[in-house]
Amino acid sequence: MYRYRGISMAIPPEVFHPGFFFSTKLLLQYLRQLPLQNRSLLELGAGSGLISLSAARAGAAVTATDINPIAIQYLQQNSRRNGIEMNIIESDLFDAIPFRGYDLVVINPPYYFKAPASMAEHAWYCGNEGEYFQRLFAGLGNYLHKKTVTLMILCEGCEQERIKGMAMEAGYHLHLVHSSRNLIERNDIYEIRKQETA
Repeated sequence: MYRYRGISMAIPPEVFHPGFFFSTKLLLQYLRQLPLQNRSLLELGAGSGLISLSAARAGAAVTATDINPIAIQYLQQNSRRNGIEMNIIESDLFDAIPFRGYDLVVINPPYYFKAPASMAEHAWYCGNEGEYFQRLFAGLGNYLHKKTVTLMILCEGCEQERIKGMAMEAGYHLHLVHSSRNLIERNDIYEIRKQETA
């Protein structure tokens, strides 16, 4: 059983574990600085659900999604275990999410350019050509309103410039809002913003 700030979670081996990696907790720490009470939040690829559960406990109306049915099963169990209500959707990116604007969109994406060979590998690999990011940037606009804050974390070991280029092609700019290094790697949090048009 994994515990973090009063939240208790069972996490199966098929799901990205927030205790073993730096990115989830760093993104959550940044998110906790923002006003969450009564704000709508969409987490794409919620995995263990730590970010979604924490945001919901802080008063956000959370929709947590994941492609992995095992992650969804444990998200449901962990939300009940902690007495936290949130909307949980099994979805391959946006496929099963109804169109609506959210106040916050949070993404800890698969950022290595390789085709996932199993459901668990969807947490790590975005496809040989970055198909995940192609679909992300193509569909993201359906879930934004004028004041939406969209946050995404990337590590220094992934092809950040390639991802930034894909965002630009789709009309977005990745604006660095926070960077932190531990003994192993640096992680960068970006706000995904629509490019200003002349």
